[in-house]
Amino acid sequence: MAAHSFLLAGQRVPTPRAQAGLHVVATPIGNLEDITIRALKTLAGSDAILAEDTRQTAKLLARYGISRPLLAYHDHSGEQVREKLLARLRDGAALALVSDAGTPLVSDPGVKLLRAALDEGLPVHAEPGPSAALAALVLSGLASQRFLFAGFPPAKQQARRRWLEELRDIPATLVLFESPHRVISTLRDMADVFGPRRAAVCREISKLHEEVIRATLPELAGELAGRERIRGEITLVIAAPDTAAGEQADAARVEQELRDALAHMPPSRAAAEVARRFGLKKREVYDLAVKLARS
Repeated sequence: MAAHSFLLAGQRVPTPRAQAGLHVVATPIGNLEDITIRALKTLAGSDAILAEDTRQTAKLLARYGISRPLLAYHDHSGEQVREKLLARLRDGAALALVSDAGTPLVSDPGVKLLRAALDEGLPVHAEPGPSAALAALVLSGLASQRFLFAGFPPAKQQARRRWLEELRDIPATLVLFESPHRVISTLRDMADVFGPRRAAVCREISKLHEEVIRATLPELAGELAGRERIRGEITLVIAAPDTAAGEQADAARVEQELRDALAHMPPSRAAAEVARRFGLKKREVYDLAVKLARS
């Protein structure tokens, strides 16, 4: 068997040694047939493969008959491990970096190694492919012209709600990951912070039990709460805020802030404070302040 080769349609395909450097290789998020030919060539042609979970990656390599050294690189890999890998890259090694599924560096530990390699001017290559975030965005049916990938929400509710408040007014579709055991509480918090926006829960994308549920945030929270158990990888996609609704909400917040300020300061000072806080013209806010003061 050739040192650098892989199986495709029952045929062994020889491939040259991969180009020196760190190769960031996207792997399937479920269906093993989603791997690209270029990714197979890189994995088979590398000097070693760096995997988040070697057991998971071993399944992919076995499927395509790839036999290369498999090394663990994950959240608990310290500076010493990273330095050994950088030393190999300095010596001209071709190292392939993969995550458990999808595109590496998207909410996984490989970013530290990549940054260190870039800081030293070492070659870095990207072999694009499957991405749960992009697949979910497509499946959601929501606007894709502008979107923001936000990663994982904080685990604790207080921090999570603060995090959601920061995202609330961003004029873009939101895409994020969540664990099965927290998804209901996260959807409930989103319903409270974002209101009844359209959204989608995408579960087990490209796998046997793939499921996409499209509804409003409150409806999604209710749907999942009625289930005995939730399993699998989950990606949430949330519609951007409605512009008209956002303007009404901003107007309501301005008025409430003015009422609060008028309780302990004159209209001119209250208007100046609120106008500065919301980036508005002082004269317009002052007229509202006078009107509220008289009511």
